Amino acid sequence: MSDDVSRTPEDDARDREQEAREREREARERARRAGKAIATGLVRAKDWASRMNHTETVIRAARSARTRAPGDLPVMDFSAPAMRYSDRLARLIGGGDEPTAMRELGLTAVQMWQTLGGRRQVDDDPRPVTILFTDLVNFSTWALDAGDDKVLDLVRKVNAATTEVVRNRGGRVVKSLGDGVMAVFLDGADAIEAAHEAGLAVSAITVDGYRPALRAGLHTGTPRRDGDDYLGVDVNIAARVADAAGAGEVLATSATLDATDADKYVRRRRRFRAKGTPSDLVVYAVVPRYE
Repeated sequence: MSDDVSRTPEDDARDREQEAREREREARERARRAGKAIATGLVRAKDWASRMNHTETVIRAARSARTRAPGDLPVMDFSAPAMRYSDRLARLIGGGDEPTAMRELGLTAVQMWQTLGGRRQVDDDPRPVTILFTDLVNFSTWALDAGDDKVLDLVRKVNAATTEVVRNRGGRVVKSLGDGVMAVFLDGADAIEAAHEAGLAVSAITVDGYRPALRAGLHTGTPRRDGDDYLGVDVNIAARVADAAGAGEVLATSATLDATDADKYVRRRRRFRAKGTPSDLVVYAVVPRYE
């Protein structure tokens, strides 16, 4: 009784302050233990996710899911420029040396994105364009003995040189074809000039003593545009004309020359016959008259 009587308001205030400090200390300790438990859990989850990401059965399951997803695998040819932002994203995802489940799932997402985003109507009002196809002569024979590293180095340099010329001449590379490209131009003269300049640029490339030789084929028509690609018989004609060219040679159909000032070129008619092309198709070997 005497103790209670002897207590002052200041004593009660100190007790309350002490109790508050104790509660705060206990709360901090509980928070520390909870944080430690969460950190431990995150580390364990990270370790588990890493193991699953590199587990062969999980990778196979993710890859199987990708093969069943709509669409085609994004363009992963690192030797060629990525023409779509989604292809660049796919290369960032798939550029590692080691297969992982996350990489497969990421590529699946890009694949579906491209499929859903690419469902655009075919152009019902096509306009004339000149189509260019290029490839390397006897490339496959050299590639058999050269090895993957040298082949990749050569293809990267060839496609980079070709793409630069095409863009400088106002054209657009539609897609890479391994050792060549498909490109389109609104102006036939620009297409012919680009074909020759690309051949010269490629002839200056050397990889381990090997000097590549480019050939090119041109045709002017009205192919159907489907998203970023072009479809139709005119595309097939241009590809077949390129197949008939020799090393360092540019072949062009009369349709392409008719769309230009033919006097600007030295031309020589070539005998031509190819499956899937008109029987009356006229093809010329063309060389610009540089002044």
